[in-house]
Amino acid sequence: QVQLVESGGGLVQAGGSLRLSCAASGRAFSTYAMGWFRQAPGKEREFVSAISQSGGSTYYADSVKGRFSISRDNAKNTVYLQMSSLKPEDTAVYYCAARVGSWLYVVEEEYDHWGQGTQVTVSS
Repeated sequence: QVQLVESGGGLVQAGGSLRLSCAASGRAFSTYAMGWFRQAPGKEREFVSAISQSGGSTYYADSVKGRFSISRDNAKNTVYLQMSSLKPEDTAVYYCAARVGSWLYVVEEEYDHWGQGTQVTVSS
């Protein structure tokens, strides 16, 4: 069992940057594929980015490609989401997710473990 805790959210102006972190408890973090999702008010949760166990493969939603970067540090049991050129439409609660597996996973139902989320608000 792994527990996930997100941090790094906050209020930022459009065009600004934030880095989200997701710290995982437990052992064998390197066996988990990780993902970031977000949920804006009144909308369904949507996929943002995913990273493989080793960090060698990544995948992004079209809406964030070129602006967001996912990475992980398996020695620190942490995955990151560097967000740049933020837009008001990026405003959402951002969730970290994990599952054991060797692929990239982009579907919410494929993940077994979720954090509580961290709020990101981008003002215009």
